[in-house]
Amino acid sequence: MSVKIGNIDLGEFPLLLAPMEDVSDPPFRYVCKQNGADMMYTEFISSEGLIRDAAKSIQKLDVFEYERPIGIQLFGSEVETMREAARIASTANPDLIDINYGCPVKNVACRGAGASLLQDVDKMVKMTKAVVDSTHLPVTVKTRLGWDDHTKNVYEVAERLQDIGIQALTIHGRTRSQMYKGHADWTLIREIKRNPRIRIPIFGNGDVDSVEKAMNWRMEYEVDGIMIGRAAIGYPWIFREVKHFLKTGEHLPGPTLSERVHICKTHLDKSVAWKGERTGIFEMRRHYANYFKGIPNFKEYRVKLVSSENILEIHSVLEEISARLEFAVT
Repeated sequence: MSVKIGNIDLGEFPLLLAPMEDVSDPPFRYVCKQNGADMMYTEFISSEGLIRDAAKSIQKLDVFEYERPIGIQLFGSEVETMREAARIASTANPDLIDINYGCPVKNVACRGAGASLLQDVDKMVKMTKAVVDSTHLPVTVKTRLGWDDHTKNVYEVAERLQDIGIQALTIHGRTRSQMYKGHADWTLIREIKRNPRIRIPIFGNGDVDSVEKAMNWRMEYEVDGIMIGRAAIGYPWIFREVKHFLKTGEHLPGPTLSERVHICKTHLDKSVAWKGERTGIFEMRRHYANYFKGIPNFKEYRVKLVSSENILEIHSVLEEISARLEFAVT
């Protein structure tokens, strides 16, 4: 049976690309879409920044036809600001609006946004209702199990947010106090999925980094789909590999070195086209190590890649990697 968010048909068991700050920009989303991501989100966007017309926030509203379905993710600490930001974001014509109630980092959570709202569910409900009322688009939410081990309240959050109109919920299987440490615990996600009151799709997030884990957790935790984050950085092939494994029970061979080079080049070219050469090249540097993880003798090439300031030079290094290291990769 297809999973639906409003009128968006995501197929039988969708794989979602997580919104990740400084990662999930249009160039990265492009390579993930090419490799099978069923739905994606923008990097999270500050509601205050959007209302102030801050250039960085406005740029994050860029969505492209080939990315659909795509959601714009917002975060903020004030109800009225979030209402106005949702109205602005809707004019960028995404497929849905997502609210971030999960970000654990200090400069978000300690300002009363992101996971901080897990400490004030009444305010979270009020804020969500304001967003739902201000847009014609479906509204979804991403959150965590709770603030800490003593306040795991996502079961209540799921019911209350569904009651005021959200159309899907993604749950990261950690509390805010865990940040990204330890292991994600999906048992509470399964309890919510089994709650007879819950009718909306429930997506699980946290620690899915292999095809076996995706298959096993699909069966064990009964979620409607899986959101993949860090495991896709430098490895967008994870989406196609998980899909193939879910369908056939067989492993797809990993990407060849020439495929890695090709996708890395594509990512770089899109990055430069979207951000300009200087910023595009600079921001791409964080991805090279991931694209070529496990490749023998890569270190000297990585040094060249992160020190080059010219796109032709980088292309030339990538060609050299392809030509010289191919034999070392099985």
